[in-house]
Amino acid sequence: MLDDSGTRAVPHVWSEIEKRTAELGFDMPSDMRTGALLKALAASKPHGRFLELGTGTGLATAFLLAGMDNAPRLVSVDNDPRVQAIARDLLGSDSRVSFELADGQEFIRAQPHQSFDLVFADAWAGKYDGLDDALALVRRGGFFIGDDMLPQANWPENHQERAEGLVTYLEGLEGWTTVSLCWGSGFVISVRT
Repeated sequence: MLDDSGTRAVPHVWSEIEKRTAELGFDMPSDMRTGALLKALAASKPHGRFLELGTGTGLATAFLLAGMDNAPRLVSVDNDPRVQAIARDLLGSDSRVSFELADGQEFIRAQPHQSFDLVFADAWAGKYDGLDDALALVRRGGFFIGDDMLPQANWPENHQERAEGLVTYLEGLEGWTTVSLCWGSGFVISVRT
């Protein structure tokens, strides 16, 4: 039977991260559907190298790790030590992940081109600011994933136009195949061809 809730894919630390996220009052966490999709895409890249822009409290990070094999490497970047501390505490013992407390755009610009198999842009940096720099990091056959493409209660004014502009821009890129998904928080997924 089809189940689109994502609950079958939940990592064992999900409930603790979710609890601490609520206690902190962080209102921008990834949901289970986002996680389930990330887990499947990460599993498609054995021995891959992954970048998460916007660690938050680590909900998506946990799903990426759950989809990865033992060889890959995940770098998760955030500029808020308060929220990233939860991810560091609950996921930091996993040798496959490193957490960077940094400005996302500065981090992106310091990376070699085509050095990641998957870039998950869950922050303004890399999704709306410095998009071309983030896209340059994706290897051939690799994924660029932006979430929160469907209207959200916490969106700033005029954000709908920004999200629509991102999708339109990605759909028009040569050398990329792009699909939009009205599932979970809404996704745009581009693959470098």
